[in-house]
Formats: sequence, structure tokens, C-alpha cells
Amino acid sequence: MLGLKKLTVGLAAAAVLFSLAACGNSSTSDTQASSSTAALEEKVVGVAPGPYGDMVTDVISPLLADKGYELTTKVFNDYIQPNNALANGQIDANLFQHTAYLEKFSADNGLDLTALQKVPTLGMGIYSNTLTSLDDLADGATVSIANDASNLARTLQLLAANDLITIADDIDETKATVADIKENPKNLTFKELDAAQLARSLDTVDLALVPGNFAWAASLDPADALALESLKEEYKNVFVVRTEDKDSDFAQAVTEVLESQDFKDAIADSAFKDFNQPDFWTE
Repeated sequence: MLGLKKLTVGLAAAAVLFSLAACGNSSTSDTQASSSTAALEEKVVGVAPGPYGDMVTDVISPLLADKGYELTTKVFNDYIQPNNALANGQIDANLFQHTAYLEKFSADNGLDLTALQKVPTLGMGIYSNTLTSLDDLADGATVSIANDASNLARTLQLLAANDLITIADDIDETKATVADIKENPKNLTFKELDAAQLARSLDTVDLALVPGNFAWAASLDPADALALESLKEEYKNVFVVRTEDKDSDFAQAVTEVLESQDFKDAIADSAFKDFNQPDFWTE
């Protein structure tokens, strides 16, 4: 009888200890779970219509989660507001512009902004709904091109790079016109349109030269382009912050991600795989 009482007391004590241990493990597990699901610090990135909002959401933000940040985007419908909003502290960063534009806009408007690193960038493409090769382009074909000087200068250079025209040396990219064409051996007829209308013109022309943002917005696949612009380094888009924040933990985390192999691998397995890569990727 005495032995039975001792056994009963022992079992009861063991149950208490097991219960306490279980509570302790539960507390530890809850703490670990709480730590692993701790709220990420949200940062707002300004973008323009086009692929870079998707790049932020689909590629950059998931990689930054391991560093404690979550990116959301704010879309601006022009190329002026994203830099002003960043300078005024309304957003934390932006990704929509290339280095040349950033430097000129900042100088003209007295803004103190810094590019952290370049990202893969979609250049202008030559698209067609009827042709599968530029070799099939007929004499006298109609080609739609941008009517603004900056895009037109790049258009003429892309046409020249594919031996469709020759152009004057050192085109002024602020004043380029079709008058800069020196030779037009295929007697191409040029239809000048607002850049936003070029993709829509594909049903009525033989070729359209469409800037990257507008091609993306129109769901044109760069893999289907008859030719793509080989971008100069200063025309590749950059992730930008205020200069006062360039050494912040956030800026450091972004730079590490953009320079990582994980980012390269994610781009290679995404809709952005055919974009022009930054030179430093292969240096």
C-alpha cells in the first residue's frame, strides 16, 4: 500500500514537471514565432508606369525581407513628381530613371539625391505585328517613331545600329529630328507619334520603335522584339535615395541586395530576364 502511494505521488510530480516543461517550451516557441514574424519596416518606393514597380514588388522586396524591410510602391504618372516627392520626404526611394536624367534633373532643380546602384533596364525595341525579321522589311515601309527629341535621338541610333539608316554624327539628344537622317536606303516613311501611342500604332505600320516603359505597359514581350537597344550605362535605371540617407541601414541593405547573386538569379528567372544588365554584373 505504501509503495502504491509513493508511485502515485511520483507520477503526480512527474505530471507537474511535464506540464511546466510543456509551458516553458510553448513560451519559447511562441517567442521564436513572434520573433520570426516580427513586422518588417515598410519603405515606399516611387515608380512610374512600366516594369520597375513590378521589379520592386516581385524581386527586390522579397529579397529585402531577410534584411527587415518591406517595399511598397507609389505610382506617379510623370517623371517629375517621383524626384520631388523623394526630396520632400514623401517617399523613401524611387526607381524609374536613368543616371543621365537623375543628374540633369537634380542639377536643374537643386535636389540632393544619390543613386545607390543600377538595375536591369528595358531598352527601346523594334516591334512588328507582321514581320519576324528586319531582313523582310520592304522598300518604302512605314515606321512609327517618337516625336519627342530624347526618344527620337535614341530611335535614330537604334535604326542606324541595325543598318536601316545612317545619321549625322553626334546627334543633339535635346533637339533631334528626322533631319538628322543622312541616308535612308529603304526609303522608309516615318510616322511621328507621341511615345505613349507607338505600341497602339502596330496595327497600322510595318515597324514601331517603342521605348521600354511603354512597351511593357502595352504587354509587348522584349523577347519578341526584332531588335533591342543596347543601352549605354548612363541610360540604365538606378535605385535612388536622398543623399542624407545614402549611408543608412536601409540604403546599405538595398545596395547589398542589388549587388547579390540572389538578385541576379531572381532576374534570370523572371519577366525581366531580357533587360539590359548593368556592366558591373560582368566586370
